[in-house]
Amino acid sequence: MKNILKYLLVGFVFGIVLTKSEAVSWYRIYEMFQFQSFHMYGIISVAILTGIIGIQIIKRNNIKDIKGESIEIPDKEKGSARYVIGGLFFGLGWALVGSCPGPIFILLGAGFWTVLIVLFGALVGTYLYGLLKSKLPH
Repeated sequence: MKNILKYLLVGFVFGIVLTKSEAVSWYRIYEMFQFQSFHMYGIISVAILTGIIGIQIIKRNNIKDIKGESIEIPDKEKGSARYVIGGLFFGLGWALVGSCPGPIFILLGAGFWTVLIVLFGALVGTYLYGLLKSKLPH
């Protein structure tokens, strides 16, 4: 139960940060896809930079996970078709819906009940991927 509370706290803080930075705003996402504002590109750039620094710290200092085991991050396999295809699907969904999967629960918590349709679509898409995974290029 103690571990669950830690994860819930991190989730709440993450939700507050995304909301306050306006990263969950449909208008900000629309601006980004219209190349009208740097706001979302700035947020995404900071996230990428933070991830790069975090991964390097983990790899260079042999950081352990919560259970005390070494964290091993394997190199990505060669090939770019799956990343391009996956990125196209992700980007199209993001542009059509106005939200990436991360803020779905934040938007629901904020009272935007129409996002239930987006959540349903995300769950159906995940289910279909599970069914088709063995037939897709990996």
